[in-house]
Amino acid sequence: MSTTPLPNPLRILFVCLGNICRSPSAEGVFRKQLEQAQLLHLVEVDSAGTASYHIGEPADRRAEDAAARRGIDISAHRARQIHRKDFDTYHLIVAMDKSNLATLKRLCPAEHQHKLRLMMSFAPETGIEEVPDPYYGDDRDFEYVLDLLEKACQGLLEWLRQHYLIQQPN
Repeated sequence: MSTTPLPNPLRILFVCLGNICRSPSAEGVFRKQLEQAQLLHLVEVDSAGTASYHIGEPADRRAEDAAARRGIDISAHRARQIHRKDFDTYHLIVAMDKSNLATLKRLCPAEHQHKLRLMMSFAPETGIEEVPDPYYGDDRDFEYVLDLLEKACQGLLEWLRQHYLIQQPN
């Protein structure tokens, strides 16, 4: 296994379509896991959408409520669209589904294509490839998305530990 020196900070961007459901939820879940692992000082997380539908809007109320039930606060979130500079700024850009990954691949310069990943690739044991969009669903759909994100974020944290040799604090 090869390891890479840890950038300071390591920057991760979560991406979905409108940046009001899945990607802010992923950002919140991962931030909480980093905090619990005492690694928040090493990693900067953010989220964006590939579309401009909701720029400046808060997270979907259902996503915010579902996250709050798990002790995750995404109330300060405001949606934004991915920018060209994000491909330079972030070390890892994680798409929630294959459609958004394809969009990112089209937008991303060749020298940064290696930064693109699919969220559920960090939780292969689930057998699920994509985080489904809960926007047209109900509260159960938002809870299910959080279940998937918690598993995938755990896998991402473990991947970071292996890839960058991040040690658990004593």
